[in-house]
Amino acid sequence: MPSRRKAACVAATVLMLSARALSAQEPSIHHDHEMADGAAMEEMSADSMGAGKHLRLTPHWVEQPGDRDRADSLVRVARAALAKYTDVGVAERDGYRMFAPKVKRLRVYHYSNHLNALKARWVFDAAKPSALLYQPQLGGGVRLIGAMYTAPPNTSLEELNERIPLSIAQWHQHTSLCLPPGADRHGGSGDMSPAIRDPRFGARGTITTEAECNAAGGKFKRRMFGWMVHVNVFEGEDQVWQHRH
Repeated sequence: MPSRRKAACVAATVLMLSARALSAQEPSIHHDHEMADGAAMEEMSADSMGAGKHLRLTPHWVEQPGDRDRADSLVRVARAALAKYTDVGVAERDGYRMFAPKVKRLRVYHYSNHLNALKARWVFDAAKPSALLYQPQLGGGVRLIGAMYTAPPNTSLEELNERIPLSIAQWHQHTSLCLPPGADRHGGSGDMSPAIRDPRFGARGTITTEAECNAAGGKFKRRMFGWMVHVNVFEGEDQVWQHRH
């Protein structure tokens, strides 16, 4: 019995240290609150934010033999695995939670899955996205349109290409962001409405340096999240790989 207790203690210690190491490596994938305001920022930035100011995009690679087949296979797998989540209640029962529930009138709502996002650090699974994408409907309710996949921020272009061909999809990161006063250090749980009212803050904000952000009383994030990509698997074929940043 003592040996079993010792083994259990060792296992618990390893788990604790591993969790700490993971958090230190990339907290952005690990914190639902941070990803929540990321969804809100994506919505605020969808119309006018250009790459380079607050956004880093992967380049479009020349299509190689097999790229289209790999991309089509991903879509087929995702459609089959995620069709049950047309009922958002089923998604919630399976661990998906709405990002930024206090932010209203978004064009797309993100429902994140903490466990899937954690696994996405190491492996890509088209059937288990880090988030589901829902579009609000005029008559109420939401419609499932696709999924968001993630990867750690230090993932190389070659590794991203192995997950989804860069000739087909374009991954993105949010960079040089100034969060408004009231947002916590992870960018979550605070009131993000100042980023909508004040043109200095958020993903469309005019502030691009830490000095400017500090002077405005905000919180500067050189890079807020890891890599992300939207795949609209339940939209028309011409929209599957479209995502306005």
